[in-house]
Amino acid sequence: MTGTRESRGEALDAGERLSREELTALQLRRLRATLQHAYDHVPFYRQSFDAAGLRPEDCRTLGDLARFPFTTKADLRDHYPFGMFAVDRSRVRRIHASSGTTGTPTVVGYTDGDLDVWADVVARSIRAAGGRPGDMVHVAYGYGLFTGGLGVHYGAERLGCTVIPASGGMTARQVRLIQDFRPQIIMVTPSYMLTLLDEFERQGVDPRSTSLRVGIFGAEPWGEGMRREIEERFAIDAVDIYGLSEVMGPGVAQECIETKDGPHIWEDHFYPEIVDPVTGEVLPEGSHGELVFTSLTKEAMPVVRYRTRDLTRLLPGTARVFRRMERITGRCDDMVIVRGVNVFPSQIEEILLRTPGVAPHFQLRLTREGRLDRLTVRAEARPEAAPQQRTAAAEAIARQVKDGIGISVTVDVVDPYSLERSVGKIRRIVDERG
Repeated sequence: MTGTRESRGEALDAGERLSREELTALQLRRLRATLQHAYDHVPFYRQSFDAAGLRPEDCRTLGDLARFPFTTKADLRDHYPFGMFAVDRSRVRRIHASSGTTGTPTVVGYTDGDLDVWADVVARSIRAAGGRPGDMVHVAYGYGLFTGGLGVHYGAERLGCTVIPASGGMTARQVRLIQDFRPQIIMVTPSYMLTLLDEFERQGVDPRSTSLRVGIFGAEPWGEGMRREIEERFAIDAVDIYGLSEVMGPGVAQECIETKDGPHIWEDHFYPEIVDPVTGEVLPEGSHGELVFTSLTKEAMPVVRYRTRDLTRLLPGTARVFRRMERITGRCDDMVIVRGVNVFPSQIEEILLRTPGVAPHFQLRLTREGRLDRLTVRAEARPEAAPQQRTAAAEAIARQVKDGIGISVTVDVVDPYSLERSVGKIRRIVDERG
């Protein structure tokens, strides 16, 4: 499935052909222009920079960016709906927004130029994942205000692929379409890919018999255990795409099929930093911390030092000159503290994936008994698991959580298909502590 180095090189665009020195010079030029654009046209940034005693011209090196203030999701919500836009509303060609389930939605806008850049970086991402012009791409991300569906749709078309805009839901129909249309690539959340896997097996269809050869998965953290699960049971290459609406949408970074060693950040458009989640201090290269992005080419809504809440680290490039980000280990706001211990859903997922008899569908239920927090892991049994295997699995999961994470939990192994499925970002944590 992997092309030769020569054929891959012939497919690289101009940005991917830059040397590290050329890339650094381009980043600084674009960064200075972005800071000026934001300062001149977004009152929030003018006030923020002024309060810090800074002007755009004070950024003379890439390192100087660390002196500028952060932007947070709360800032975007405070300026709902269009207060962060840097162009006249008449120039905005598309608007996307978050679901707003945890508060006021965050709204983002795109000019014609932004939509072109977005399509270009997604096309670059699909190519890095092994896609080529003429491939058929089954898009099972949700369409609408969520950036996933439309974002990857136009990128696939830009690359010259044929798009099947399946969106989310109607799982049985999606399985039929995959069998009938015979796409080579699927783009979807990893949790919904597992739901499709369940449906293939429910219909008596061998998932390894499909035409799919590459799965490009994003919109939620997923680990190596889930990669193995998907690759082995579908006989495909599974690679990670990263993005977030506030910075652009899908296509900010992409894992390359040649190496599968973490997404390469398209640094000619998005400048990354890693900061201490508590102090905000920029950390040395290779340190674990919170990922922060500054857009370098956005017109409608530039973002300066946007705190993603995603936890990772930056690593040197391998398949590309651009730096890689290690796979997301969790989010600052997804982490739960149980009796003084930090717990991430991804840690539980890895334990489930190596436990016989349980599927990688789970929820974490937080309750309080008196003064103590209690964590219950609800995991689905595999359809073939016998009752005694469910009991053994529950005991094994509880033991591994205690040994590996350091807390005692209750484990309920529930019936197959009994937990709520998601066509977008799965809700892993149910907090009932009040």
